[in-house]
Amino acid sequence: MFLKVAIALYNKQRMITDAKSEIEALRKTLRHHEYLYYVLDKPEITDAEYDQLMRKLQELEAAHPELITPDSPTQRVGGKPREGFVKVQHSTPMLSLDNALNEGEMRDFDRRVRQLLGGAPYRYVAELKLDGLSMAAHYREGLFVRAITRGDGIVGEDVTENARTIRSLPLRVSNGIPEFEVRGEVIMNRQAFERLNAERDQLGLSRFANPRNAAAGSIRVLEPQITASRRLHFYAYFLLINGEPAHESHWESLEALNRFGFKVNPHRRLCAGLEEVLDFYREWEGRREELPYEIDGIVVKIDSVAQQRQLGWTAKAPRWAIAFKYAARQAETVVEGIEVQVGRTGALTPVARLRPVEVGGVTVSRATLHNEDEIERLGLEIGDSVIIERSGDVIPKVVRVSSPGSPRQPFRMPSHCPVCGGKVVREEGEVASRCINTNCPARLKESILHFASRGVMDIDGMGEALVDQLVDRGLVKSLVDIYKLTASQLIPLERMGKKSAEKLLANIERSKQLPLPRVLSALGIRFVGERTAVLLAEAFGSLDAIAAADVETLQRAEEVGPKVAQSIYQFFREPRNIELVEGLRKAGLKFEHKVRKKKGPLQGLTFVLTGTLPTLTREEAKARIEAAGGKVAGSVSKLTDYVVAGEKAGSKLDKAKALGIKIIDEQQLLELTGERASS
Repeated sequence: MFLKVAIALYNKQRMITDAKSEIEALRKTLRHHEYLYYVLDKPEITDAEYDQLMRKLQELEAAHPELITPDSPTQRVGGKPREGFVKVQHSTPMLSLDNALNEGEMRDFDRRVRQLLGGAPYRYVAELKLDGLSMAAHYREGLFVRAITRGDGIVGEDVTENARTIRSLPLRVSNGIPEFEVRGEVIMNRQAFERLNAERDQLGLSRFANPRNAAAGSIRVLEPQITASRRLHFYAYFLLINGEPAHESHWESLEALNRFGFKVNPHRRLCAGLEEVLDFYREWEGRREELPYEIDGIVVKIDSVAQQRQLGWTAKAPRWAIAFKYAARQAETVVEGIEVQVGRTGALTPVARLRPVEVGGVTVSRATLHNEDEIERLGLEIGDSVIIERSGDVIPKVVRVSSPGSPRQPFRMPSHCPVCGGKVVREEGEVASRCINTNCPARLKESILHFASRGVMDIDGMGEALVDQLVDRGLVKSLVDIYKLTASQLIPLERMGKKSAEKLLANIERSKQLPLPRVLSALGIRFVGERTAVLLAEAFGSLDAIAAADVETLQRAEEVGPKVAQSIYQFFREPRNIELVEGLRKAGLKFEHKVRKKKGPLQGLTFVLTGTLPTLTREEAKARIEAAGGKVAGSVSKLTDYVVAGEKAGSKLDKAKALGIKIIDEQQLLELTGERASS
């Protein structure tokens, strides 16, 4: 018996040893490919191959959780949403830089340096000035342990969990230094910036004004998964030990950071004097469009750390460094009119029609105004003279009104869509106005693609190329027309023979059997995704009941708050949407749903959680409420039955008191669910 146990223990230990070796090998391989892709921009494998390696590592770590380490590539995105950020003092101040706005000011800076150094020889390091957010990353025994934003230069915010998601920031560094700090810039590339603003347009959220604001906002969101999706980059430019430079030369520090695996901007130059700095400045002023990110100048630093100490600091900035800024690419013109464009999601965007003017070598005749709030902020009216700015690949924008026009005419957002005549609404708290007609020609292609997509109506074969043909040829003018398509209409289309047409028609017919939550999700109602559609179907039992409900009644459905309820209510009050629903009913789609009976002591009750509970996490408390038949809402309203308050409860508690809603603690909640608090 003893021998069998010993053999079993030996085999188990050998399995763990083998798994540990395989896990370490996978981690090493993944770190290598992350470095190639995110730091050097020279990938050797495809995204699919990288994902396959990552999945294998995730599976092994799931089977052996005792082998998971903080520096594993699988641990970049983790942690739960926070209530806020902790303030942390920097090892030494992260001071801002003084600016030189022209060559004369740059020569003044060089003259002061020469005088303060008493005529001793000196060198400059010239680097591109990235337009982002300064951050300090701390390492202990080779492991990344903390990240702090610049803040006021003395105290910043701890953004460690968010910084871990930046793949160009190493989680492990092998340099033999027990503790060190790396300061650098967090930036967002132009492509990622445009994609993010397009996503925000679709959600009716305000656009970020520039990549810098987007990067700063992304590093400070309270959910690391959101930061991870923003694809930020970290460029290192200072290496510190105990708050002091690690080397006697700034150039040497940059080279060391590069060797350690940090992303260091390759566009830098060691300059023998001011004239070489000016050459570098002029070169990149003409080449800045080649870069995938925004720069607004160059940073010039004395290379010798000993000379940096000799030059010293003012109260606000070092005397040994300066930001040599590029002139903004701006021009003055007149707003001759304001037109309204309707996007693929129905969002209405005002666009200024300008008297043509050249900006940075390009003739500009239009500039985005984003939304009504932006027009109001600018104090802009048609006929005004304005300053416009063009920055990289970003659409030209109006910066400010330079002088009022005479005459001038105020702008008003239309109450009906300029494309289809449908009703235009603007949700409370949002900046975008939008057309809510799902069949609006401006958004029809997007509506069809959403309707047919996997997880919605699952009409396989109805991709973007086919949808373009169906709409452009007038075969589909409404979602209802999908169910009127015939083989004779489809066969003549490009890449569509008889067999493909028959298969597509069979998939369209099959979609009629999908349940109500799929139909509800397919309608394209804002904020109603897969989960919300299921909850609505469970709460009301039919599409007709949902369509007839008022805003207050809609909020009785689980996870449906005022904003979602208002969107649903407005959708079913638009005549064109009612016409669409009736057309889908005639096509044979399912409008009824069999409601599952919920049982439990909290059935029909709505709870709101606020603050930190003694033993339960927010997720655990929510799970227990839902298991007992209750609903957890995100905000307090007159429909709330109980507010569960913990330590450091916020404004939700104040609102509950104002509305006279019953406030309970964790123990009382457990008693309501039929449990008892642990002692």
